[in-house]
Amino acid sequence: MQIGIVGKPNVGKSTFFCAATMATVEIASYPFTTIKANRGVAFVRGRCPHLDFNTQCVPRNAACEGGTRLVPVELLDVAGLVPDAWQGRGLGNQFLDDLRQADALIHVVDASGSTDLDGNAVPPGTHDPVEDIRFLEREIAMWIRGILEKGWDRAARQAHLEGKSVEPLIQERLTGLGVTPSHVSAALRDVSPPANPQDWSPEVMLEVAHAIRRYAKPMLVALNKADLADDATLKRLAEAAGTIALPTMAESELALKRAAKAKLIDYLPGDPSFEVPDPSKLNPNQKKAIDKLSENIARFHGTGVQACLEAAAFQLLDLIIVYPVEDETKLTDHEGRVLPDAFLVRKGTTAKELAYKVHTDLGENFIRAINVRTHRTVGNDYVLQGDDVITIVSRK
Repeated sequence: MQIGIVGKPNVGKSTFFCAATMATVEIASYPFTTIKANRGVAFVRGRCPHLDFNTQCVPRNAACEGGTRLVPVELLDVAGLVPDAWQGRGLGNQFLDDLRQADALIHVVDASGSTDLDGNAVPPGTHDPVEDIRFLEREIAMWIRGILEKGWDRAARQAHLEGKSVEPLIQERLTGLGVTPSHVSAALRDVSPPANPQDWSPEVMLEVAHAIRRYAKPMLVALNKADLADDATLKRLAEAAGTIALPTMAESELALKRAAKAKLIDYLPGDPSFEVPDPSKLNPNQKKAIDKLSENIARFHGTGVQACLEAAAFQLLDLIIVYPVEDETKLTDHEGRVLPDAFLVRKGTTAKELAYKVHTDLGENFIRAINVRTHRTVGNDYVLQGDDVITIVSRK
């Protein structure tokens, strides 16, 4: 699974990315600091099953810290998007191309209103971030519409003459964006365009593109620099977003993680507070900075960075965490590791589909599965539930 970090230049996208992944990237207060897309690994949290089974896990693909399982997700930080990027302005072509494989998007917005549409610094509060929310949605939709419109008249005429559905025509053109037939069907139900695709106006095509984006690239809004905005502004922006919108302080999250790495504080990403184990180790400047961090995260019950990642995974993409094991009695793999792996799968995934995800041979030789929590044998059509511990039984 890949989550794209998007937005106009100079709003804190790279800071968000760095805070989420602790990767080293260039961060500066001017447009187009990010030229090539940065890739990194972040984590979403789950309650480790070892707590329920009175054992101790030995993680392989997902670390465990104090009973919290940290399941990896891939993040992509792309170049900033400016108005008319779909026509190639700025780094628009590269930006949009980088987003092809993203499953969901986190749109980082400067909630303080201190950057204009092109990403240039302006006095705080002089730019309305609602404009940023609207323009980015439109840019992506215009990009999708542009792909659809290439050769559309001829293809639509042929489809109409042959009495064929327009859905395969759309899906074929957008396969490279990760658009599925179900995304297209859902979008067309929402829009209800004219039955004859030859009658689709540019406005109808744009509506279809917007709807496809909502299903194929679901997006939430990170109201970054929230500590510099008042509550009324944050509420207005959240209402305008029309989707999940969370107050976020990427700089604070990055500072907290760096302080934790330096062992100045005890902090688990996503927690609403932190501990200072030995205040005597802090110099006056560090104490002042940590007091300010404590004040900021108390206001929002956290920095919002981890909340954005988990909202993207668990709400936008409807993912759940499941734990495959080979030995249902010991909860181990063939090397004796207890609860070694944690997998993110979409709600509705079956036991057999999980088998294929673990290994192709397991899927092809699937016989049955065992729900370790209930001790019940289940078939290939068993729909997985969140935090399931599953043993796959296959032909050897």
